[in-house]
Amino acid sequence: MREHGGMSTPEVRWGFIGAGNIARTALAPAVHAATGARLQAVAARDPERGRSLSPYGTSYDHYGALLSDPDVDAVYISLSNEQHAPWSILALEAGKHVLCEKPLGLDSDEVRRMTDAAASADRLLVEATWNRWHPRTRRAHALVQSGLIGTPTEVTSGFVIDGVPEDNYRNLPELGGGALYDLGCYNIVASMWSTGGTAPVVESASARLNEHGADLETRARLQLGGATVLIDCAMDRPAAQWLTITGTEGSIDFPEDAIMSRNSASTLTIAGLWGTRTEYFAPVDPYTVMVEQVSAAIRGEAAYLPPDTQSEDMMRILTAIRVAAGTG
Repeated sequence: MREHGGMSTPEVRWGFIGAGNIARTALAPAVHAATGARLQAVAARDPERGRSLSPYGTSYDHYGALLSDPDVDAVYISLSNEQHAPWSILALEAGKHVLCEKPLGLDSDEVRRMTDAAASADRLLVEATWNRWHPRTRRAHALVQSGLIGTPTEVTSGFVIDGVPEDNYRNLPELGGGALYDLGCYNIVASMWSTGGTAPVVESASARLNEHGADLETRARLQLGGATVLIDCAMDRPAAQWLTITGTEGSIDFPEDAIMSRNSASTLTIAGLWGTRTEYFAPVDPYTVMVEQVSAAIRGEAAYLPPDTQSEDMMRILTAIRVAAGTG
């Protein structure tokens, strides 16, 4: 949990920089549904699309204009990956709290500059690894920390989607595209909270590239926190998600929608010497939970946030995989 300077208004007034698919389908509905949050303004290259996200809010056609709006307390940034660091830093320097899409930056140096800017401005900077707020993820983390499955020895994680539009930035390496940046972030974060490790030893890694040089697929085997971690992410294979944490005394498995469970019931399968049991979780939108928790933290209330160091540690692991795979 982190503490930051609070604010006196009961609702956090959010401004969006970018009005693309994730803002339209996930974050705007989350802010509208959240308690203690309001979508105040949207800045987008297409003002009409911005207005569609917040019909009663303010619409800007320039990102800088939103940062100058005194009625915006916090900014959500969903631009292409190479724009995350510069616009996050500008927002922090403008006195706004920042929730930024993953990856926070393209390398650990960028992330460090962002966290330094947040510290200098005394503002919150959070990476939107939204599934960390899912009650199932938090329960699995708590079970691992309790020692129920002993010491973790292996984490197997995969996130595969069956394609991206041809004109999407994820196809272009210069825009921070590729499977590892887009999908592998989730696998790496899961391996971090499962093992407690932050210093990787990459044993092997491979990547398959598109014609532009972005990785369509990256696979890696590494040692992290005393455990073997197996990561598989791809943008052009049949869609699949999996996450299994194996320990010296048991295992925890995410049987369905291991990464992207949203608005549907989910389960954990927990096995050990005592047998096997299933825990059930009601449908929830982790995006809404994330917005509510970040908003609460901005107000100075008790809230769950990932560790301060998560983003920089994650980027260090991601970079090590890229170097081993020949893409970094």
